[in-house]
Amino acid sequence: MAAPAPRQRTEARPGLRTAQAREEPCQVEVRRSQRRRRTVSAYREGDRVIVLLPARMSRAEERRWVGVMLDRLAAQERRRSPSDGELLDRARALSRRYLGDGVEPASVRWVTNQGMRWGSCTPSDGSVRLSTRLRGMPAWVVDYVLVHELAHLVEAGHTPRFWSLVRRYPQADRARGYLEGVAATAHLPLSECED
Repeated sequence: MAAPAPRQRTEARPGLRTAQAREEPCQVEVRRSQRRRRTVSAYREGDRVIVLLPARMSRAEERRWVGVMLDRLAAQERRRSPSDGELLDRARALSRRYLGDGVEPASVRWVTNQGMRWGSCTPSDGSVRLSTRLRGMPAWVVDYVLVHELAHLVEAGHTPRFWSLVRRYPQADRARGYLEGVAATAHLPLSECED
C-alpha cells in the first residue's frame, strides 16, 4: 500500500527581507498546501515568518507573494507598535496612573539586544528599554512590561514591595501568563523574577 501524498511541503528561505523594513533579515518558511486553492497568508512565529501558499503556485509567483506578504506583515507590525516617543508618552501615563506622580522615566526606547529579557531598566538614569520582541504583542502586554520596568525606578529588586507596585496594573497576572506562554513556545528559560 502506497503512503498518502503529503498535504503540505515546508521550505526554509533564510535571509529574505521586506522591501520597506530592511533593518534585519528574517527567516522565512514557505508552506505549500494541496488544500489551499487561492489564498496566501503569513504570520510571525518566533523569529520566523511563515508564508502559506497553494501547492500549485510557481516559484516566480512564490517569490512575488513572499515579498508582498512580508511587506504586509511589516506594515501591520508598524501600525501595531508605537515609536520610541509614543512609548515614552505611554510610560509616563502608566506611571502616573499606577505608580504615582513621583515616578518619571527619563527615556523609553525599543532595543534589539535583549534576547532573554522583555525589558530592562537603569534606575540611576531613569532609562527603560523594551525588547523589540514585544512589538506586535497586545498593548496590555506591552503596558505590563512598561509598568514592571517603571516599578524598578521605585524598587530596584524583585521584592514584595516591587511586586505590590506591579500588581497595581489590573492585567499584570494575565500579561505575565501571556509572556510565559510566549517564552515556553520559543523555548526560552522561564524564571520567577524574569524581567
